[in-house]
Amino acid sequence: MKKINLTFFLVICLYTISSAQDYSTGIGFRGGYFNGLTIKHFISSRSAVEGIFDSRWRGFQVTGLYEVHNQAFNLQRLKWYYGVGGHVGFWDGNYVDWGDLGTNYTVVGIDGILGLEYSFREIPINIGIDWKPSLNIIGYTGFWGDGWAFSIRYIF
Repeated sequence: MKKINLTFFLVICLYTISSAQDYSTGIGFRGGYFNGLTIKHFISSRSAVEGIFDSRWRGFQVTGLYEVHNQAFNLQRLKWYYGVGGHVGFWDGNYVDWGDLGTNYTVVGIDGILGLEYSFREIPINIGIDWKPSLNIIGYTGFWGDGWAFSIRYIF
């Protein structure tokens, strides 16, 4: 059984390395003013869905995005992308610079995204930088333009 598991693991690793330049799914970390996890999955050759789970103000936020990817600067593994989506967040008002102390905030809003990403050929890693502005329409309403982030994903 151990030999079968080891063989299966090696086949998956080799497949992942060989397909690193054109990935279908990536999972990793997103760091910026919001820090969290990201998972991106391509549903066609140019469109992807991305889920982001991040934390801020001793709370968390879940974001879902639909993205369109295009080749950038005539380089095969460099892509720029844009997209739209939405979020739901839960924040502790005791740790914010705005709002009322003792108030917990539940927010719902819409998001945009504009980014650039590169997938390495030699290793199954993807890196990207993006700007994800958002507009809260329920809860503590307003525009948030501080959504700059750097992402690094393991791709397969």
